[in-house]
Amino acid sequence: MLRTLRVKNLAIVENIRVEFHEGLNVITGETGAGKSIITGALALVLGDRADKTLIRAGEETCGVEAAFELAEPAEVDALLAELGLETCDHGRLIVRRMVAASGAGKSLVNDCPTTVQALARLGNLLVDMHGPHDHQSLLQPDSQIEILDAFGHLWKARSDYEDAYRAMAELQTRRRALEGDDADVARQLDVYSYQIKEIEQARLEEIGEEDLEREHATVANAQRILELAGAVRGALTEDEACAFNRLAEIQAALAELAGILPEAVEWQSEARAAAVQIQELSSAVARRAQRIEADPSRLQWLEERKAVIHQLKRKYGATIPDIQQALETARQRLRDLATRGEQLAEIDGQLAAARQRVAAEGGTLSGGRQKAARALGEAITRELRALGFPHGAFDVGVRPAPPAPAGLDAIEFGFAPNVGEPMRPLRLIASSGEISRVMLATKAILARHDRIPVLVFDEIDANVGGEMGNAIGVKLAAVARNHQVLCVTHLPQVAVHGASHFVVTKEVRGGRTCTEIGEVRNEERVEEVARMLGGRDLTSVTLKHAREMLKR
Repeated sequence: MLRTLRVKNLAIVENIRVEFHEGLNVITGETGAGKSIITGALALVLGDRADKTLIRAGEETCGVEAAFELAEPAEVDALLAELGLETCDHGRLIVRRMVAASGAGKSLVNDCPTTVQALARLGNLLVDMHGPHDHQSLLQPDSQIEILDAFGHLWKARSDYEDAYRAMAELQTRRRALEGDDADVARQLDVYSYQIKEIEQARLEEIGEEDLEREHATVANAQRILELAGAVRGALTEDEACAFNRLAEIQAALAELAGILPEAVEWQSEARAAAVQIQELSSAVARRAQRIEADPSRLQWLEERKAVIHQLKRKYGATIPDIQQALETARQRLRDLATRGEQLAEIDGQLAAARQRVAAEGGTLSGGRQKAARALGEAITRELRALGFPHGAFDVGVRPAPPAPAGLDAIEFGFAPNVGEPMRPLRLIASSGEISRVMLATKAILARHDRIPVLVFDEIDANVGGEMGNAIGVKLAAVARNHQVLCVTHLPQVAVHGASHFVVTKEVRGGRTCTEIGEVRNEERVEEVARMLGGRDLTSVTLKHAREMLKR
């Protein structure tokens, strides 16, 4: 569950902290108070797109922190391990995200730096968010397929089909690359032959890039290297006042001193060792200097090599291995084109087998979908009858379709809200209020089949009211028996079903508008429900009505 949410400098939020509870958490407040900022902050910390305009005016950064307590952290821990992040400590997970006006944002999971993409992957395991416009996704064919497959637990069959389809698509791509007309093939042969010749003539294996750079630096600076080496040798052993000669004087003095002072015997030994080191260092410098050649022709060759490699990098890749890979690719494609007839015959044989596999895996997936479709239609119909459609019916149509990435089926959700009306596609007949209730019914069904711990509904009750609001509240409370639910609502009929009730308010402090959120209980909750019923001016009638609603 989501235990704590902290938000700082986001929109009109200055600094808030809210502790959520198990079950149904309802969030209410007057229009414009900032209720949706709370769910927006949660979406942001779980990888939603960041907009710098969300940063509170006058501030440089905004931040959100979400602390989760997971009863079953195994799946989340597996993803964290894959991402190279610290796993949960006894199920506790802390996610932070900072957005900066400079663009240098920061994302942290259990205090380990990570990416926004990692936050989004985590979010898919932790929270299912449904905003005020998300119900439109229910009308999209792709979403309908996802819902059906999730309900039917068809991910294994779906994965097997996708593997088969991907293999077939790769073969089709290879075939299209080979089946051009003769003129096109001839042009490709010329291009690949030129690329192979150009890279092979560069003889990249002759000298490594690092060795090339090192030798170029040496040859280009040969004269200066020789000058410096000569100066070093002179100071060590060649000049009259060199270090070696001075050490000889020192050794003579130490020899006399050793006859007077016993400790000087050891110093004399150290001086001899220093003299040997100086001679060895001078010899090493001399040997290396002898190998330096200020050869203009060698320098020209090195510069030409660098120019060739630079040109190849611009055309084939940023590194030598990239260029070599481009060479192997060109060779392979040239072989493929040169043996085009044999290649096409081989691919056609592979394609026939791939199509058979797609048909077999797709058939298995379709069979599972047909079975799941009947059960899903019946289940959503039952849920809808509790949401104000006593005679409504819901249907999940599955019909054959050409092979596609998601299967061999076209899925269409059908809806008949009233008696005597034929089943028609949901996208053609449902009002926004009807779609909201269909979405809630769908979420209620899927909630029993997934392990996502937190469900968020932002104004799921839009465009409904009265008794329908009560039915939605009952349904949300039922879903909250197995999941933590956060629900932003404007309906008192929904709010009274919350196990916990939070109110978002606006106030002016120091000439600035700030959003606050706090939990209400007892009489404060009665007053909030009464406000939702009758506005700011509370009366004994609205207060009594609010108490009765909460008591029921």
